[in-house]
Formats: sequence, structure tokens, C-alpha cells
Amino acid sequence: MADTNQPPIIVIKKVKKGGHGHHGGAWKVAYADFVTAMMAFFLLLWLLGSTTDEQKLGISDYFSPEAVSIGQSGAGGLFGGTSLAVEGALTSAGGASVGAVSIPLPPSEPQTAEDDGEDGEDGDGGIEDASREALEEQLAEREQEQFEAAESALRQAILELPELVDLQESLVIDQTPEGLRIQLVDQEGVSMFASGSAKPNEHTRRLIAMIAKVVTQLPNKISVSGHTDSVPFRSASGYSNWELSADRANAARRLLLESGLDTDRIAGVQGLAATDPLLPDDPTSPRNRRVSIVLLRESKHFTEPEVGPLPPSYGE
Repeated sequence: MADTNQPPIIVIKKVKKGGHGHHGGAWKVAYADFVTAMMAFFLLLWLLGSTTDEQKLGISDYFSPEAVSIGQSGAGGLFGGTSLAVEGALTSAGGASVGAVSIPLPPSEPQTAEDDGEDGEDGDGGIEDASREALEEQLAEREQEQFEAAESALRQAILELPELVDLQESLVIDQTPEGLRIQLVDQEGVSMFASGSAKPNEHTRRLIAMIAKVVTQLPNKISVSGHTDSVPFRSASGYSNWELSADRANAARRLLLESGLDTDRIAGVQGLAATDPLLPDDPTSPRNRRVSIVLLRESKHFTEPEVGPLPPSYGE
């Protein structure tokens, strides 16, 4: 008779499983990818630390667009068929109708060795100076191309606006050592402002709105100056050509801002009265009454003009 008091026998069976199979080395692939990525990252850091600012700027400039093109759409002109006579076009800051002119922005000026506190150590000063000179020349050439494109766009725009065609002689555009100068000049019988006043006429507003559509697409700072002829002007309160020219320059500045120009683009506003006539041989000519809007150069490659004696001051 079996002994029922004995405990049951427990049998433990151990089963040995096979290897990890085909996925057993997957971690090695992931680890190799990680090591490769880290090597590329540290290689990038090393390259960034071993290149100069001029070399970085040159690499950046290599990938920048070089072409300056004037798009053709609508009527084939600057505003894509949109006339400034359309209500709201004069003060539109959104730029919806602007964009027919494509002007690439120049890169910032290269940082010099003096700015970095370096003075051409290790005998590389001459090479760095030559590279900097070449880069500045390239920037100057690009800026020149932008100015030429802006000038062409303005001349084309005024031809396509019937209400402004008769004012072609009032729009004088030239390039000076200071920059691209755009002048609104009085003609015989056609004035930009009311006589003895800083209130702009309607065609003046349209001209400045047209100018703003072009200059807002360039990064250059802008200076505005007012000029009068040599005819003395003094009111009972002492208001003279000096105050008049300054007020007209400020009126032009306000119109530029109303047309979408950023406030920080304004570098200076001044009234010069009759001290800088457009026609020095005819100081009383109405063409000496004008407002000058100058896109200031960012590059330094230009020849300083010879400064002669100023003509006598008027209106004081």
C-alpha cells in the first residue's frame, strides 16, 4: 500500500532556446550610424573653427543669387500693370503690387582683422588684405548692379504712368560717390511743393510713392535733403529758405514712410537752402528747388569728390 504521506515529486524541465537569430546584430548598425553622425558633427565644428570670417562670407556669397533681373508681367513694367492712380496704391505698405523688380540683397560687409583684434599673425596679413580687397570689390560691383537696376526700373515706371509722363524732366537720377541720387526737381511752371510752403502737390506724392516702391526693395540707408533757389525768402516770423528746405525734406521723408519705407532706413534729413545748387551758373533757376533722396553706398570703393568753396548763404 502506497504511503500517502510522502510529498509529490516535482520535475523541472529546462528548455534551451536558440540564438538571437537574424536580428541579433542590429544594435551594431545603430551604433555605427551614431558614431558616423558624431564624427560628421565634430568635423563640422572643426571646419567652422578653422575658417576665417572672410572665407565664411565667401562661401555664403558663392551660394547667393548673382542675377539682377527686372520681371515682366501685366503691362510689362515695374508694377505688373497696376497704376499708381488706383486708390490705395500710394500708401500700400504690404507690397502686394510690388515685386516685378527682383534685386538681390548684398551680404553684410566683411569684418576686418582690426575688428577681430588680429593684425595678420603668422605672415598671413598680406593674403588676408588681398582677399578682403577682392571681396569688397565684388560687393561694390553687386551694389553698382543694384543701383543700375533701380534706376532702370524708375525710368521705366514713369514712362508707364500717363499721369506722370510729363514729369520726366522733374525726375533726375544719377550716381554720385555718396550713392544713387534721386531728385525731384521743379520745372518752369511745375513745382513739387506749393510756393513758399512744405505742402507737396499731388504729382509729388505720386512720384515719391513710385520711388518708394523701388527703394524699399534695397537694404541701403537713405538720406533726404531739401534745396531752394537763391531767391531770398523770409517771412515776418523769420522763416527762411533754411527752414523751408528742411521742412520740404521732412515732408518727403513722411511720404516715403507712408509708402512703406521702414523708419530705421532713414539715415538723415537736412535742409541746405541754396548752398548746393543743381545749376551753379544759374542760382535763381527753378531747377535748383528740389528734394534729393539718396540711397547711400554700403561699399567703400568710390572716389571722394573734390570739395570746393560753398556759395554764399541766402535767406538769413
